[in-house]
Amino acid sequence: MRRHPPAPLPSSALMAAAIMAAEQEAAKGGGGRNRGGVQRVEGKLRASVEKGDYYEAHQMYRTLFFRYMSQGKHAEARELMYSGALLFFSHNQQNSAADLSMLVLESLEKSDAKVAEDLLENLAKLFSLMDPNSPERVAFVSRALKWSSGGSGKLGHPKLHQLLAITLWKEQNYSESRYHFLHSTDGEGCANMLVEYSSSRGYRSEVDMFVAQAVLQFLCLKNKTSASVVFTTYTQKHPSIEKGPPFVQPLLNFIWFLLLAVDGGKLTVFTVLCEQYQPSLKRDPMYNEYLDRIGQLFFGVPPKQTSSYGGLLGNLLNSLMGTGEDDDTEDGQEDSSPIELD
Repeated sequence: MRRHPPAPLPSSALMAAAIMAAEQEAAKGGGGRNRGGVQRVEGKLRASVEKGDYYEAHQMYRTLFFRYMSQGKHAEARELMYSGALLFFSHNQQNSAADLSMLVLESLEKSDAKVAEDLLENLAKLFSLMDPNSPERVAFVSRALKWSSGGSGKLGHPKLHQLLAITLWKEQNYSESRYHFLHSTDGEGCANMLVEYSSSRGYRSEVDMFVAQAVLQFLCLKNKTSASVVFTTYTQKHPSIEKGPPFVQPLLNFIWFLLLAVDGGKLTVFTVLCEQYQPSLKRDPMYNEYLDRIGQLFFGVPPKQTSSYGGLLGNLLNSLMGTGEDDDTEDGQEDSSPIELD
């Protein structure tokens, strides 16, 4: 009886078999051989994606991820998911790319990997490639910031905030960019973004308000250095601000004097300053609330028993300033509540 040759395996099965063989070969060795095996696996998967077998490749990436994780190979799992996400992004496969990006985070969360600049840059790269309007991007950045805080309960690593701010600035999402700049230590970058924001979206009569809000919020976060840098850079580079100090705009003069007063720490100077510039401070009802907090942080003013604002506005203020007292922290990130920038 004549024997028929066996039916050829489907391409997905062939790919799976080839990848398993490469993986088994890698498992036999360590160090360089192990990395070589991972590279061969990546090559097989890349070829599959290049042919348009997106679904099969995506499922194989997931299978390999959970296998590596179960074997404690967290770094290999992370590297494979990162390269896979970049590959899917390059083929405009947003859903698959976003899913692998979340697996990158999962590998970090479940491993003992230390927060390092290269890892933060990788996370920021994935963020920059995600669809700005996708819900996956919101979930990704939330988890990325939480991981980058290193379990400290803070709002995320300043470097990651800076990288996110730059991406959002390029996308002209100025308000979100400002939020992340405020939690970075990049006062100069924040100022340059605000100059563009004010020039393209703001009224000429409000050029002083853009930087005043940023300075006051930086001070509420106890970041004196960035508050000073953002003010100096913004007032020097904004085309609608004449060279100072002193400035034509009274509000800018107030901010200039405030920064000097913060360095001096004299309550009487701070009190007189706030009284003399009340007409300018009344332009935004939040200014005096910010100044109440600044008085507590830098001039020893006791906190008010009750806020003059309730409801939504009070909640927004609390989200900026935080509810706990952590005044021992040096210049930088110490509040754990998000800032509302509207």
